[in-house]
This record gives sequence, structure tokens and C-alpha cells, in this order.
Amino acid sequence: MSEARTAENLVPAETAGADNVLGQPAPTEADTTLVVVTGLSGGGRSTVARALENVGYYVVDNLPQALMLDMAELAFKAGGAARRTAMVLDVRSRAFSTDLAGAIRELKDRGFSPRVVFVDADDEVLIRRFESVRRSHPLQGEGRLADGIAVERALLEEARDQADVIIDTSHLNVNQLRRRVEELFGGEDARRLRITVLSFGFKYGLPPDADFVMDARFLPNPYWVPELREHTGREEAVSSYVLGQEGADAFVAGYADLVNATTAGFEREGKRYLTVAVGCTGGKHRSVAIAEELASRLRESGIAANAQHRDLGRE
Repeated sequence: MSEARTAENLVPAETAGADNVLGQPAPTEADTTLVVVTGLSGGGRSTVARALENVGYYVVDNLPQALMLDMAELAFKAGGAARRTAMVLDVRSRAFSTDLAGAIRELKDRGFSPRVVFVDADDEVLIRRFESVRRSHPLQGEGRLADGIAVERALLEEARDQADVIIDTSHLNVNQLRRRVEELFGGEDARRLRITVLSFGFKYGLPPDADFVMDARFLPNPYWVPELREHTGREEAVSSYVLGQEGADAFVAGYADLVNATTAGFEREGKRYLTVAVGCTGGKHRSVAIAEELASRLRESGIAANAQHRDLGRE
């Protein structure tokens, strides 16, 4: 990452509580917001790191896992803006230690509450990305790109299982990925459950990071209405057509009730990010309209929700 910073740049304050207002309790390690970013090479870690910088995180790139606790304690002691710190790990950091689970556990034992973000993508997409920049995979050795990806995926399997949020970038461009990260980590209340209502087209495959999947294909398809075919579910004409169909309102209301009923439980279990996927055939009309409406209803009920559209524009 071109703007990567190192621990040497971080100058500690005189005391951990130096910027406190008189009379307020001194901050604890739990007040330090730590994000650990890892994932597959070519998955988009650098874009995630830049997006975190955009929302005020102090980003340390290519940090060895063995130094995570040292970095966290340095950020806590420094105070101020350093209390929002992101540590980006890649396969090279495993030369120092392969025990990411142990490093995360050690942070928690010291009172920190790290959130692990895992960046993933389909093998075919990763291969195309490496080939487009004419780079070899760091683990492929004398073998093929696919061999290096397979080795890295196996090495990171435990890290993926531990992740608080998995971002699949297979169908995201740089701007879409940046917006996703900024929406997840940009708010002041970062501990609150955040819901992404993601429209998609079944013909392009299921979103692998979906927690709920809704199928809107039971509704009439605006594609077969000539005056609506070239428009999208974000436009009033298509939205009104879709939402005006028999069963559409009950469909949205039912899922809104389901999400509302489960939100408190997910928050109690420590889940911070939820993806509700809404699918139709191509991801252009029905799923887009339903996703926008569902996100709007969730926001009206006090839930932090936003709509995103994975496959809009692919046709």
C-alpha cells in the first residue's frame, strides 16, 4: 500500500489518559477500536486499508502477527486518533508467526476487542486479477497461479472461520468495495449491528457472504414489459410496478419482521454485520426494487441498513 504507515511513526502521548476531561474515568483497552484485516492475496486488502484510512483509522500495513499486541498497546497509550487502528496482515506476515488465533486471543485477554475482516474472492477472479497486473502469487513457487491460491486458502482457513465480517469482492469494483468498508466502519456507533440489503441475479450465482437469501422471482418480471425493460428497480416506474404486484408488500413486510425479530439476538451474540441478499433472475429489476424498499423499512424501524446492488449494470 503506497501510504502504509509503520509503528515507528506513532508517537505515544505522555499518558494514556492525557486527553481526558477532568472528572471522567480513564479509558481502558476496550475503548481502543482495533480492526484486523486479512484475506487472500488479490482479494482487495489494500483497498480496504485505504478505505479505513478514509474514515479515520490509523492503518499499519504488512504487520507481523507476532507484533499485533505491541501495536495495540502502543495505539492505546498514544490515545487520540490512534485509538482507531487497523492492522493489515498478509501471507508474508506468517514468516514471523502462523498463530493468528493465538494473537487474537492474546489481544482479548489484554482487554482489547479486535474485529477481524477477511477479504475473499473466487479463484477464477483472483487468477484474472493476478494475470491483469502480470504478477505471480507469493506462494506459487514454480507452480501455477492456481497452486499458490490453493496453498494460501488452506493457510488462511482458520482466519476465515474466525472473521467477524467476510467481504467477498468477486463482483465488487474498487469503488464498491471502498463504499462497503466506509459504510461498515465509518459511523460513530461502530458496535451497532449494520445490515446490508444486497440485490443480486441468480444467474450470476449466490452471494457467498449472505446471511439471509430472499427469492423475488415469484413476482412478474418487468423485463417482459417493453416500457420497463431498459430501466432498473431504482427508478420509480419499475419500483411501483414491482411493489404493486400481489404478494410483494407481504413479502417485504415478512422479511422486515424477520430481521427485526433477530437483530437483538445477533447483537447479543456479538455479530456486527448482516447481509440480507435479495435475488431475481438478472439483478436489475425485482431484486433491486425489493432491496431498496426493505432497507428503507428497516431504517424506519431504527436499524442501520443500506441497499447495495451487486449485479446492477452487468446486462
